[in-house]
Amino acid sequence: MTTRAGFVALIGEPNAGKSTLTNRMVGAKVSIVTHKVQTTRARIRGVAMEGDTQIVFVDTPGLFQPRRRLDRAMVAAAWGGAADADIVVLLVEAHRGVTEGVERILDGLQEIGQGRTVALAINKIDKVPSEKLLSLTQDLNQRYEFAETFMISAERGYGVDDLRAWLATRLPEGPWLYPEDQIADLPMRMIAAEMTREKLTLRLHQELPYQLTVETESWEERKDGSAKVDQMIYVVRDGHKGIVLGKRGETIKAVSQAARAELEEFTGRKIHLFLQVKVRPNWLDEAERYSEMGLDFKDGN
Repeated sequence: MTTRAGFVALIGEPNAGKSTLTNRMVGAKVSIVTHKVQTTRARIRGVAMEGDTQIVFVDTPGLFQPRRRLDRAMVAAAWGGAADADIVVLLVEAHRGVTEGVERILDGLQEIGQGRTVALAINKIDKVPSEKLLSLTQDLNQRYEFAETFMISAERGYGVDDLRAWLATRLPEGPWLYPEDQIADLPMRMIAAEMTREKLTLRLHQELPYQLTVETESWEERKDGSAKVDQMIYVVRDGHKGIVLGKRGETIKAVSQAARAELEEFTGRKIHLFLQVKVRPNWLDEAERYSEMGLDFKDGN
């Protein structure tokens, strides 16, 4: 049996559907998905099997114009993920077309794409008429020489199997990089923190953009097969703490219940989840917080 394995980096603007596509390819929820932009911070790798090929997806943060340290670290992580990959897939939203952000990414690809296989995936194709898709495809292929173009809907699953099958044939021959049953290289502590952060993002809408972070402080295995998980939510202001807690603690209670339910489904076991909120005005400038998110603090300079 000839096995293949390699890394595929998904790049694109925030909200282009990279996390949804990763989860669809892998068949499990390994990447945080919300309708908010810039929710993916770390380079989450999901592992998918296609025949005898193991495809390791690097789900990079969305590429955008960075304004502060965390932004810069996220953008550096995204380009770093692309530069390290065997294949790069650029995801473009069909209904948004060639935006300024897409143009910036195309410029970046001219630098890192040389000698690397780069494919184009036009996502959310159900949102536009077919003639618009055709002109967008032609426009993008004139701007960059893509190895292949795919029309997909990550959310509905259209075209995803074709993309995965094509990727499998293009990766180098070699042994698998992960055990066959392993779907993500993130430790469970980080996946658990991401799940809680997703629930906070969904619950709080615009009230707290992304000036909060969640860390799993302890993960204690219990004799009955369950696990006790303690998490700390860091915010930058006292006022934010009140928002996270909610009236009579209702918000944090709802977040805790939703995160616990998802974590139990994901792990197939009972989880005792305990959340606390702490004000840390400077967490955005602490190297330790960045390493917890899988980002390089120095990249934010």
